[in-house]
Amino acid sequence: MASAVVKDHGIAIRRACWLFSVSQTCYRYRAMRSDDNARIADWLLRLAYANRTWGFGLCFLWLRNVKGVPYNHKRVYRIYRQLELNLRIKPKRRLKRGGTSPKTVITSGGELQLDIPRDRLATFEPQLVAKYQRRLPGFDDHVISMYAQLKQKQTIISNWPKRPR
Repeated sequence: MASAVVKDHGIAIRRACWLFSVSQTCYRYRAMRSDDNARIADWLLRLAYANRTWGFGLCFLWLRNVKGVPYNHKRVYRIYRQLELNLRIKPKRRLKRGGTSPKTVITSGGELQLDIPRDRLATFEPQLVAKYQRRLPGFDDHVISMYAQLKQKQTIISNWPKRPR
């Protein structure tokens, strides 16, 4: 608008810019389009399709460090956004707390389903059924002895004299 007023009415540039509240720098600015933008866009497209997990940062660093492209990161980012290559930011995966996973163990009496507690940090060392163990010889005898100990303990507790309060 300011350029039309200057051209048609012969008003000074300074006054026309003041009328339209535009700085003289903006009035005189001419965008310099070059073939470099097309070259940058071509490289960004190649990188984005070759390395799908790379975001802008890795693409820019590759262009600058490997290819030696001397362009400003703001310019490259503007082209990157115009090409709509922005990747969504993925949330960090959280550790699942609690829960169990099924495990089938073969014993002399047949198959036995166990629920193994989830251990993401790998700090748990199983005592009864070792990791990756599928066959358990003598497992039934072990369970029976534990059951007998439990029954024995229950009978002792039930027969224990209660102390007066």
